[in-house]
Amino acid sequence: MFKSPIVNIAKKTCPAVITIVASRDLPQIEEYYFLPIKGEKVAFPKKITEAKQRTKIGGGSGFLISSDGYVLTCNHVVDDKDADYTVILDPDHKYQATILARDPLIDIAILKIEANNLPSIKMGNSDNVELGESVLAIGNPLGEFEDTLSLGIVSGLSRKITAYSGINSKATNLRGLIQTDAAINPGNSGGPLVDMNGKAIGVNSAMIAGAENIGFAIPINYIKDDLAEVKNTGKIKRPFLGIKYILLNDEIAETNKLDYDYGALIVREMFGESPVAKFSAAEKAGIKEYDIVLELAGEKITQENPLSHILTKFQVGDTVPLKIARKKTIKTVSVKLEEKN
Repeated sequence: MFKSPIVNIAKKTCPAVITIVASRDLPQIEEYYFLPIKGEKVAFPKKITEAKQRTKIGGGSGFLISSDGYVLTCNHVVDDKDADYTVILDPDHKYQATILARDPLIDIAILKIEANNLPSIKMGNSDNVELGESVLAIGNPLGEFEDTLSLGIVSGLSRKITAYSGINSKATNLRGLIQTDAAINPGNSGGPLVDMNGKAIGVNSAMIAGAENIGFAIPINYIKDDLAEVKNTGKIKRPFLGIKYILLNDEIAETNKLDYDYGALIVREMFGESPVAKFSAAEKAGIKEYDIVLELAGEKITQENPLSHILTKFQVGDTVPLKIARKKTIKTVSVKLEEKN
């Protein structure tokens, strides 16, 4: 009897796809009251005690990439720094996870569990991915349906999106993504996108709300350097300027009567804070609030080519020129990039 090659891929990869559960000690709720909202009764806490109880607050998927317990997932799956994370291989095998590194620029996190002889998925080469090739998305959608496979194709390459996640719906600009029509649902984030050889070519990251069959994965090659750096130094080093800013466009420039409709306008996010971090590379270079950073190392800063993306091309310790507009004058300053602590 003929069996699809998908069966063998599933046998090879599914044992290495795991569930990640985030939990915290939260005040225990003993009583509730109910209010009618849109025709349904919604529960609200009435009596909260001082006692704490372990409460699940979120989670997602991930996958093992080595037999000694290295796990890949998305940063937004493990972005609560006050939470504890448990990796579940199956009902009989659960492990406390250590977050080795988070890289919000590409929405990737690297975890470690203390175990050996674990199943793992080999990493492929995402540079060789072609439009139209068949792929499988694997994960635990909705946190309930473990080892769910979705077959699809590569629908697009080098996509860029703005993804929103977390309680505050923090925006992250992601670039160079693999688009697929393989179903990616809430809870799938962090699971692997594998090719027909069963190798991971991406990490499932996002979907378009309200659309069907439009999902995105982070190319696996983006992660290889991060992984090597974590294994060598124990962390991911990223160059850091130390500024808060908004990216300008036509609308913002016109509304605020600015001379430039591109660049990064340095401005504080809330009252009382400084938009230029103390002792940062930017402060040492004399950068001030309301400066507009027009170019970094000769590259024009736009919403399509943001400052954060240009920075990824450099290393900690590099000295780069910044072209800055301050009131009616243009100046160029040299900045030595420092590591973000």
